[in-house]
Amino acid sequence: MASALARQTAAPHHPQVRPLRLMIVDDSLVARAVLTRMVELGGGIEIAAVAGTAEDAVEALAHVRVDVILLDLEMPGAGGLNKLPDILRVARGARVLIVSSLAEEGAAATVRALAQGAADTLLKPGTGRIQGRFADILIAKIRALGITEEEEATPSGPTPAPLRAMATEELSLLAVGASTGGIHALGRFFADLPRRIHAPIIVTQHLPPPFMDVFARQLGTAAKRVTRIAADGMRLVDDEILIAPGDAHLTVEERRDGSLAVRLTGGRASSGCLPSVDPMLASVAALKRPGAVGVILSGMGRDGVEGSTALVASGGSVLVQDEETSAVWGMPRAVAEAGLAAAILPPEKLARRVASRIGQTHADQ
Repeated sequence: MASALARQTAAPHHPQVRPLRLMIVDDSLVARAVLTRMVELGGGIEIAAVAGTAEDAVEALAHVRVDVILLDLEMPGAGGLNKLPDILRVARGARVLIVSSLAEEGAAATVRALAQGAADTLLKPGTGRIQGRFADILIAKIRALGITEEEEATPSGPTPAPLRAMATEELSLLAVGASTGGIHALGRFFADLPRRIHAPIIVTQHLPPPFMDVFARQLGTAAKRVTRIAADGMRLVDDEILIAPGDAHLTVEERRDGSLAVRLTGGRASSGCLPSVDPMLASVAALKRPGAVGVILSGMGRDGVEGSTALVASGGSVLVQDEETSAVWGMPRAVAEAGLAAAILPPEKLARRVASRIGQTHADQ
């Protein structure tokens, strides 16, 4: 019998909205107890199951349904990282939040977990320090990832507007923005994108600077393309990926010879994000190239709406990830609700839509 324990706990009453159901997977009894107490004090979250190993979690998920799974990576047995694909397979749509001391800044394990489908990560401090700001951040992340069916069914804003017609000009520049859940979505997107699209590619993914080297290497491997962290003045090259560094906005400008170059900028974006998708897309819009395409993948918040507005106004097109495949349908939803999207599709189909814009002169190359 698995040591995972399905539990029912009292939660504060929230009219018409059931509590979020949470599973905690951690081999430390102390950590499980502290996390449980912290989450329950936050209100509106029910501990539905706990497990001491990833193997126990897989077994328990066959019997209990949850919205969010807190997963430690370093545990006895196969460990959380190696068992993550199995957990996601049986989780029935539950989102996984990595809460681990291995989620150190720059840790390869963190980016690997995100690439495999974890929605978000949070560095677990020493057990005696799991409190204060950590608790606030943890609860906020759980709530963002664990939107219940009742909440989704409750109108909270405008529904997505009708899709716009996609421009027909030959693809000239591809700009991709993503946040929470975006690393996994990026992998799926680039796996179906042709190796030769004959246009440069720029990417803004919300990540802190220490993660960027690992992220760039993993994205390059997944995309099978030259992938670099953008530096000021760097020239854009067809079929190569330039990634926004974690401490600056990636924007582009046209040189006198018609080539494109990176211009890194600082300052606060209206979204509050650094790097932000908005300045990237706004700079693409300023080029006034109708063949430019923006893609907005899974992410929390509204980053990308202002930039998408500018890009569409300049004649470009914007595609967004669908709700079903998004870890958090925040950024894509905001763009769709603003009436800016030409397509709302899973990442693989978005890639095929982009591929349809490859010019006829290049289609057979």
